[in-house]
Amino acid sequence: MQFSMKNSKKSPVKQLALSAITIAVMGLMQQASAQEPMRVEVTGSSIKRLASEASLPITSVSGEEFEKRGMTTLADLMMALPQSNSLAPSNAGSGTNINLRGLGVNRTLVLLNGRRLANEAIADGYANLDVIPMSAIARVEILNDGASSIYGSDAIGGVVNFITKRDFKGATITGQILDPQREGGGDEKRISATVGAGDLQKDGWNVYATIDGLRRSRLAASDRAELTSNELLSSIGRAPSLASGGFASPANFTIPSNKSFAAANPYYSSGCLAPYSIQGGKNTCVIDNRNYNTAIYGREQLTFFAKATKKISDDHIFSVDYSRGQGQIFGTKIPTTSLAANGVTALLPSTSKWYPGGSGGVPAVAGTNGAPLLVTWSVADAGMYITKDEQVNQRLNFSDEGVIGGWDYKAGLVIGISDRVAYLDSGALDGPKLLSGISTGVLNPFGLQDATGKAYLDSISLNGQKLRVSQSTFTGVELTLSKPIMTLSAGSVGLALGADFHRDTTEDVKTDVGLAATYAASTPSRGQGARNVAALFAELEIPVTKALNVNLALRDDHFSDFGNTLNPKASFRYQPNSMIMFRGSANTGFRAPTLFDRYGYRLPGATTTTSSAWDDPLQCPSATPAIANTGKPLPGLVAATVCNVKLPKQTGSNAELVPETSVGGTLGMVIEPMKNLTMSFDYWRVTMDDMLANLPEQAYFLNPSKYAAFFVRDETGKLLYIKNTTMNLGGQKAAGIDVATNYTFPKSDLGTFKVQLNGTYLTQFDNQLEKGGEWASNIGRFGLASNGTTSSLPIITFRWKHNLALSWSNGNWTSQLTQNYNTGYHDQNLVAAQYHRDIEQYTVYNFTMSYKGFKNFNIVFGVNNLFDVNPPVTNHSGYNGYLSSAASPLGRAFNTRVTYTF
Repeated sequence: MQFSMKNSKKSPVKQLALSAITIAVMGLMQQASAQEPMRVEVTGSSIKRLASEASLPITSVSGEEFEKRGMTTLADLMMALPQSNSLAPSNAGSGTNINLRGLGVNRTLVLLNGRRLANEAIADGYANLDVIPMSAIARVEILNDGASSIYGSDAIGGVVNFITKRDFKGATITGQILDPQREGGGDEKRISATVGAGDLQKDGWNVYATIDGLRRSRLAASDRAELTSNELLSSIGRAPSLASGGFASPANFTIPSNKSFAAANPYYSSGCLAPYSIQGGKNTCVIDNRNYNTAIYGREQLTFFAKATKKISDDHIFSVDYSRGQGQIFGTKIPTTSLAANGVTALLPSTSKWYPGGSGGVPAVAGTNGAPLLVTWSVADAGMYITKDEQVNQRLNFSDEGVIGGWDYKAGLVIGISDRVAYLDSGALDGPKLLSGISTGVLNPFGLQDATGKAYLDSISLNGQKLRVSQSTFTGVELTLSKPIMTLSAGSVGLALGADFHRDTTEDVKTDVGLAATYAASTPSRGQGARNVAALFAELEIPVTKALNVNLALRDDHFSDFGNTLNPKASFRYQPNSMIMFRGSANTGFRAPTLFDRYGYRLPGATTTTSSAWDDPLQCPSATPAIANTGKPLPGLVAATVCNVKLPKQTGSNAELVPETSVGGTLGMVIEPMKNLTMSFDYWRVTMDDMLANLPEQAYFLNPSKYAAFFVRDETGKLLYIKNTTMNLGGQKAAGIDVATNYTFPKSDLGTFKVQLNGTYLTQFDNQLEKGGEWASNIGRFGLASNGTTSSLPIITFRWKHNLALSWSNGNWTSQLTQNYNTGYHDQNLVAAQYHRDIEQYTVYNFTMSYKGFKNFNIVFGVNNLFDVNPPVTNHSGYNGYLSSAASPLGRAFNTRVTYTF
């Protein structure tokens, strides 16, 4: 059997190469004449070359593949990629992000048609994928390799380029519905329309536009009650009955003047108040979280993209495109609570008719004796506390490319604006006025309100108010020149020279409403910063022999606030015969702190509270650190204020941050052992120093003596706040092997069958929390470094993650069965020792079938989570029973998509 790299029809290796190098991460492809081979840019390179010369490890997913896999959003793709540890849209409102290699979203560069967007407005360190127009996407290209030498300092983890359709003529409309089999929310409805005119080749111009809308309803935890049942939570050490003394309806109370009085509830003996609360521990009621927790957050998206292209001559094309993406995420919490505000606590005097044993009918409680009561109340009458986080991202992009004086040139101008506004959508109350209503007797903290109480709650509503207003901008110009400069015996030496300049700005304002709004716990503040970055880069492509190509690149970036950094990259491609190809690369990286990390708000005290409830390690010491509700308060302290409670935390910018640096590389091979079969194996490694991240909350409580300096206290020992700003940690080492296999079965009367496997095996994922400290492995466990500005949750990495697809086509019919798989991991296990456990592997199958035999119609029907697999059960402290960022609780869902072409 013979194999030839010169004939793409006979060589799957060349087919793989052709697919890889159509990636134009730096821009649009250059159209060549019919008589000449097409020269395009290879991802990670600015030099145009023949398609058969690709070498870098790349993953490509076409727009058609979205349909075959039953995907409705870009989040579906990012969660399925084996190279990605991405987070789905969260309660924080930051939207969908991509986290290649688990190295952090700030280290993954996201491009649209080879150029940047303005980043998400608050953190200003990464792109929100929800604002990218999915209906305009032709393909997504992922460079699984550091590319700081070509694209900039924030490409340590890799590059993701969303490439829109080059042109479009005609009109289509698409409707799509994702309908879960089980009752409840989580359904998705999507509609898009695309229209275009002009033939770029015949007419010399093309104009098209597309609009895409998506709406997903909230899936409440109560919609999947079997995942949060008392029996299940009890089996993993998270029984609701173990909690005590927190905010509830009816309220729990203590007596500040009587330190020996334990927390109590007047209605504990009668079962508390369903459906708002259930019996907890130690004679108290606790919130029934099943009625308030969210499994999948509701969201709305509306995106628009328009592009006009003019072919001025055979070697000169000018285009302009405009994109606008708007996304909304609705975050939820239990009803507003009676948190202390402006130095005032929630005290119920004996003069209130709602005092236990008083005229309001609240049952008497022994030991009260007329002393004022400190009440911890969740206001059930106000309903669920809901925030609306709205983002609008706009970008205007001008591109001019062609040939001048024998040089291929490309020039561009990008103007991007990203706005984000956080609203109090519903259930928000003025905290100080709430406390006043308690002290005056207008409000009943031990039950639902009478008419007077309801009217008072309506009068102190903050619904519709803006809590936070943020904006980031990106303005950049670039120019790239490339051409062959000399000819060697093995081919032409290519040279590329480039320059770019861009300016980033950020402004983040917390409004005065934060002082009054319960939960917000935010002080009015303003963070503002700007950064200019100017860069020069050069690249040389050298054909050493017919079999060996070497690429050398060097980039010099000048940051207005951090000075110069020089980052080289070297790569090679060696193909001794038609059956095997070797490839590799080495690079350095430099990532400056984001504008938020460096110039965001900076306040002297607490700015928020911890995500989970903890015992204060000093004032509620425990023999089992990091396991809440196991400590005992020091004499004279009230348990409800120091034990099993969300503690004050300080977030914000850190002026002492310095840039992090990295060294990375890849070494791999592509083989064609038999006809129609290609396999690739790429080893990759990244080492970072001065890693920019923040510690997850569990780190502080697992070793409170080590981090005692981060617990800021007053002279009495009272905790003022836990310092949790972004900081320079020690470092991180990550390494693994990417595996890709493609096989096409011989064609038969039954049709064409193909099988494809893409997976990543981690060999190392170590964190060092401080310089010179110990290294700890995070593979298959909850790690001790977080995702930085997007979440305080620890990184979770899997030893092995893959997607496996079997596809079939025959005439008008096509189908695909996809398996998404990841290995198990150690649970967080911040519970009693008898509940320590491991989480099993997680496998989900999706199936789609499409038919295009009807005139002008393309119909796709599919089943997501074919076997209705529940997410793995976890005892993670931030969730109830499952981890929605790692697995979906939606269950089996039916996916229908219909496209009509006019």
